[in-house]
Amino acid sequence: MKIGILGFQGAVIEHQRHIEQLGQEAVVVRYTEQLAEIDGIILPGGESTTMGKLLNRTGMMEPFREKIQQGMPVWGTCAGMILLAKELDQDPVVHLGMMDITVRRNAYGTQIDSFDTQVVIPEVSDEQIPLVFIRAPYIVRTGERVKVLCEVERHVVAAREKNMLATSFHPELTGNAAFHQYFIGMCSGK
Repeated sequence: MKIGILGFQGAVIEHQRHIEQLGQEAVVVRYTEQLAEIDGIILPGGESTTMGKLLNRTGMMEPFREKIQQGMPVWGTCAGMILLAKELDQDPVVHLGMMDITVRRNAYGTQIDSFDTQVVIPEVSDEQIPLVFIRAPYIVRTGERVKVLCEVERHVVAAREKNMLATSFHPELTGNAAFHQYFIGMCSGK
């Protein structure tokens, strides 16, 4: 199976390592043509504004939307969650606008407010999963078809809607591959 990782900037290499450790091929995606070669794609953490501008400049925004509408699995981590959201709280900018969620950017504060915790997320693993939050967003509204997977401090930090997965945190920055395994399952039709 080929799992794409949007390769404009952000935690690309970290996601790539997890995908390869799980025995799948990781493809760094920078061109529209590559969307036809992959079974799913990860939108990594990084800077959502930069990634949104690059999706537009490269002409990838519309073809990417079409692939998601056609059912290609997509997983947005941190900035990737912002890219997927239909709405941003107190921010008129929308990027892909595909997932029926409203996201508050930098909701937990600045870089010095970053933190980590461990929780059990039954949909993903029966064991505790380390969660790393760096200038993290969280979800302030979910549509009726969105399934909340995890809350931290009464804030939604992981959710799924059909073929779309979004996490506020960075599983790629831990040694735990449970979320990557879960996404691979989505890509294989689970």
